[in-house]
Amino acid sequence: MSRVGCKIGTLPTNIFVYADDIVLLCPSWYAMKVLLSVLEKHCVLLDLCCNVNKTVCMVFNPKDKSKVVCNNFPCFSVDGKPMQFVTEFKYLGHVITCSLSDDKDLQREMRNMYIRMNTLLCRFGKCSKKVKVRLFRSYCLCTYGTALWNTYSVNCMKKFRSCYHRYIKTFFGYDRLRSVTAIFLDLQLPSFDTFLYNYKYSFNMQFLCSNNDVVEYLVRIRL
Repeated sequence: MSRVGCKIGTLPTNIFVYADDIVLLCPSWYAMKVLLSVLEKHCVLLDLCCNVNKTVCMVFNPKDKSKVVCNNFPCFSVDGKPMQFVTEFKYLGHVITCSLSDDKDLQREMRNMYIRMNTLLCRFGKCSKKVKVRLFRSYCLCTYGTALWNTYSVNCMKKFRSCYHRYIKTFFGYDRLRSVTAIFLDLQLPSFDTFLYNYKYSFNMQFLCSNNDVVEYLVRIRL
């Protein structure tokens, strides 16, 4: 199957599986057609079926536009049901787009941050500062997927930074013109840059210690 799939170095990377989720990666329409036929055969052998309503296709065009072969492809089908082509999809909670931009995922996390802020304000708005700090550390510094952000617009990241600062000022009752540096020192909370750095550092440490063959190869070529 490595002939119709993708590779990282010499390692076939055309199939990724997590629990009951499967991702198929192929360099061409024909290769994906072959892998889907293999998937269907194994599903029959294992008495499994694919949920076509949650199965989509996404095309990642090369950065060099002169190498784009086609913009429209025939639909794929599984169990005789057609699959939809999409430009973005939420996979394992992370928003993936065909442009590989992380702006959509940044916006997702901003929405979640506002939801958490409003929930905490309604339920714990009158608590002491000490209690609020504990709640903030427990529920608001636990973001998802931030360590994976790599390609995003400056404007989108500025909005996320502003959201983080507004979030803290609102929850702890500070004046909107108060210096955020003074607020972080007063509350002993991480600044926005520190907040992102901590997640990336933790992810890198896990990345370097992984026993996965693909990850180990990526570590070698990165170092």
